[in-house]
Amino acid sequence: MPEAAGGVVVRRARTSDIRTIRDIVRPHAESRVLVSKDAVTYYEAVQQFRVGEVDGRVVGFGALHVMWEDLAEIRTLAVSPEAKGRGVGSRLLEALVQDARELGVERLFCLTFEVDFFARHGFEVIEGQAVEPEVYAELVRSYDEGVAEFLDLERVKPNTLGNTRMLRTL
Repeated sequence: MPEAAGGVVVRRARTSDIRTIRDIVRPHAESRVLVSKDAVTYYEAVQQFRVGEVDGRVVGFGALHVMWEDLAEIRTLAVSPEAKGRGVGSRLLEALVQDARELGVERLFCLTFEVDFFARHGFEVIEGQAVEPEVYAELVRSYDEGVAEFLDLERVKPNTLGNTRMLRTL
């Protein structure tokens, strides 16, 4: 059931939201704040996404991607420029944190330029790896580019330059 606070309704994403999500991503990708992804990538992961609506219009979104037993990533959290400052990002992040709790995840990771925003929500800057060597060895087998970014693999460095690695324990 959608939740409303401050005029923001947060709900699970639908396939019909993907075009709008991609429209919101486009300027962020052009300025290299977000990585551009093929449409199929969004459709394949639609169940991970929540969207934020204001006046019935999708103006933001974010995803929760489980990476391991106790670890998930807040992925691709973005708000359209006209909706900034209305609490959409905060409401989306709160919903994703609740999803993580319901799944039994204990730690949330993000790779971001928005350090202050995530710090206000309990994330802390980290250095190095957030997983044990045994888990790292398992994760490195993943084909998911986001997992490669989390692991800080050399092949994804051009996409992550300037981003800050942050972690929150629930």
